[in-house]
Amino acid sequence: MKDWVERNRAYTLIDGADRFSIDFAGMNFTEKDLDALSGRFAAAAEEMRKLEAGAVKNPDENRKVTHFTDRAGYVRSELFYAVEAFVEDVHSGALTGSTGKRFDAVVVNGIGGSALGPQLLQFALNGPYWNELPAARRRQYLKIYFLDNTDSAGLTDLIAVMDPECTLHLTISKSGGTQETKNNLIALENLYRARHLDFSRHAAAITMRGSELDRKARGEKWLRVFEMAESIGGRTSETSIVGHLPAALTGIDFREFLGGACRMDEWTRTADSRRNPAAMLAAMWYIAGNGKGDRNMVIVPYSDRLILLSRYLQQLVMESLGKELDLDGKVVHQGLNVFGNKGGTDAHAFIQQLNDGRDDFFVTFIEVLQDATVFPLEDGVAMGDYLHGFMAGLSAALRNKKRQVITIQIDRIGAAELGMLIALYERAVAIYAEFIHINAFHQPGVQAYKRAAGAVLQLRKELFRKLGELGAVDGTAVEIAERVGMVDDAVEIGGLLDKAALNCDRVRRRYDEARGEWVYAVR
Repeated sequence: MKDWVERNRAYTLIDGADRFSIDFAGMNFTEKDLDALSGRFAAAAEEMRKLEAGAVKNPDENRKVTHFTDRAGYVRSELFYAVEAFVEDVHSGALTGSTGKRFDAVVVNGIGGSALGPQLLQFALNGPYWNELPAARRRQYLKIYFLDNTDSAGLTDLIAVMDPECTLHLTISKSGGTQETKNNLIALENLYRARHLDFSRHAAAITMRGSELDRKARGEKWLRVFEMAESIGGRTSETSIVGHLPAALTGIDFREFLGGACRMDEWTRTADSRRNPAAMLAAMWYIAGNGKGDRNMVIVPYSDRLILLSRYLQQLVMESLGKELDLDGKVVHQGLNVFGNKGGTDAHAFIQQLNDGRDDFFVTFIEVLQDATVFPLEDGVAMGDYLHGFMAGLSAALRNKKRQVITIQIDRIGAAELGMLIALYERAVAIYAEFIHINAFHQPGVQAYKRAAGAVLQLRKELFRKLGELGAVDGTAVEIAERVGMVDDAVEIGGLLDKAALNCDRVRRRYDEARGEWVYAVR
């Protein structure tokens, strides 16, 4: 027990001013393990210094990486004040939609970092039922909805609750060419056109200057077009305008959020790696996974409000670190799997496996000490005391089985605390990337899937062009592929016909019991 107390003293890092602590004592490492990383610590610190000094740290795209440095001066920038002025015009009713009605809601149309960060802040700080509050309880700030896919169900659900005359549409796309975001934009424009409403009087954009979206929005005279930096990637954009505008439209104090992030940046620049929480976090990932990601990262916040944190970190960690090649072009297939739930719900979900199953993970518990409300139960114990008991008990049970545990404590869920959490993980990802010698700031796998998807859509166009020339066609996928001279694509053609049969009047299908496959009729 004494050794455990001393280990906690040695390996718990505390920022007393911001009341933020992180405890590494439950991880399986020794001082010798940390000593063995001394060269990597030093090299990573030097590379982080270069990054913040303006070096190109995304060599594949020849880009600087500026999310750490840009946020330090953002609150003093013209862009920050332009956003605040726009939000005030919306909030006061000085800026209205095309029929003169005040805006009551905003739809954020984006994908990946353009949606996940704003969703996390919204859910954590305003709560899951924000949109159900009356305007007075929201202090006249906007309800907020998100379109973050090209699934028609999401758009259908939005239309069911949206008043088009009172809705502001914020499209966020760095390149302006992201297909999922474009699809939602086209569908929304068509909806407004069908209702004889001027979409441009309801539209704002955040994009890179000169992008496809930038040209469109300026050409159509949207309400506002805000510029985002080329040097900030989507998954690290929450402390930029990408996070600012959605947060401000719903009354979240973005200055406070940025303040927390910047204070964590200062802490994670600490030269002594053993007192640097991001360097130690990266070291834990490296040691636990043998430098190859051999263990899964499990994120379990003990807070309903932080349920989206694991999704946010999935993108930040997995898109940054999941790489085939290192910086020298060597095949390394690096990465860290991230999954999570919330405590204590997790105890009725996947904790059974963590406790008794494969020892192929390490878990990070995030505890919020201050209860949202103290609800007394019995014998002087409150609801929040049970939540702490479940977390402490589970942590002890896992450690007793030599399972590995990190614990983060914050006093409350506030904008500053969210800023600190996000900045901590951003820095840890960047340091770990230096440990394993990969580029954390590009995403070639994402581009590969987009190219493959484009090929499928081109195949669809070609298929239906040829079917149109043939007229009526009946048969299995293979038979139809033969008829159109695309035999090698028979499997993909089957999938396209399956989709079309339920969504297109030209295609029908029936299941042939004798053949054991679908037969299509194309007209």
